[in-house]
Amino acid sequence: MPTNIGLVGCGYISAIYLENLRKFENVEVRAVADLLPERARQRAEQYGVPRVASFEELLADPEIQIIVNLTIPKVHAAINVAAVEAGKSVYSEKPLTIERADAGRLVELARARGVLVGCAPDTFMGAGLQTCRQLIDAGAIGEPVAALAMMQSHGWENWHPEPAFYYEPGGGPVFDMGPYYLTALTALLGPVASVVSSARATFPTRTITNRNLPHYGEMLPVQVPTHVAGNLEFAHGAIGTLMMTFDIWAGEEAFLEIYGSEATLQVPDPNYFGGPIRIRRARSKEWEDVPLAYDAYQGNSRGLGIADLAAALEHSRPPRASGERAYHVLDIMHALHESSAEGRRVLLESSVERPSPLPADLREWRID
Repeated sequence: MPTNIGLVGCGYISAIYLENLRKFENVEVRAVADLLPERARQRAEQYGVPRVASFEELLADPEIQIIVNLTIPKVHAAINVAAVEAGKSVYSEKPLTIERADAGRLVELARARGVLVGCAPDTFMGAGLQTCRQLIDAGAIGEPVAALAMMQSHGWENWHPEPAFYYEPGGGPVFDMGPYYLTALTALLGPVASVVSSARATFPTRTITNRNLPHYGEMLPVQVPTHVAGNLEFAHGAIGTLMMTFDIWAGEEAFLEIYGSEATLQVPDPNYFGGPIRIRRARSKEWEDVPLAYDAYQGNSRGLGIADLAAALEHSRPPRASGERAYHVLDIMHALHESSAEGRRVLLESSVERPSPLPADLREWRID
């Protein structure tokens, strides 16, 4: 029998989740909820969801086993805690919560209640990063020495219909895009031990410039750092360099490389599930294209982490996109901001093991 899901938050990102979740064999979305009931009704009709409910009705429904939380970041903590207190497992959009302490309490509460917590992103479970994990584990690059990760843009106010939250606490490039890169790095290289960084907000306001957007011309106050550069010292010795920015007009939009004692590995954009992989071995003058080792999960597979959470419930194992992983990533993100604000190296208190790799012979829309 599939695991029953109640989804809360029927905004922009819900479409791809609802599209994909109906393809997985082990889950079924039974109800959707939103502060705007009409928006929930539209999504239910579009994706064949049987019922529209309030969030309170989702919590009270004994048949709902997992709450999928796609609300805005500032209410993640309240929604996630309410789900766990109601005896539901929960899978949240990133970040898990805004405040570090809230995430820690959520993870502990879930343990006490005997339920599971999962969190996006789940892109590290895609064919691209799983192939990179396979290469690293097989010794293809030797000992990991360093990593370089960059996300460069001028922000999202030129395309997103509701961009204000990107410049509020819980937003900015580190909290918005950082989870993709930091989840990928910790899944490939293990936990981060300490952080040193510098950060700034170059523009005090942002203006919505797309005439097709509902808030065209509106000026948004910037309340968070929008350009962050940091060094990450991994527990196993590798050193990562990270730059996350909404402040530049042009640059390589996404870049992730891992440098080993025997080779350099170019990793796909961690915002996606597939993508090209290249390796350049020691003393070679040529890059080699690496074929993906997985047939499944090469395209947009958002929701894979939810299906894995359901499988974890069924088989009594840890989920790969776990709350503990999201808590560690949140800890790193706060450390990046704190290091700059306080002028010091920040030692991380959290840690997490690398998740188990996916079997290479998985069929599409299946998970073990």
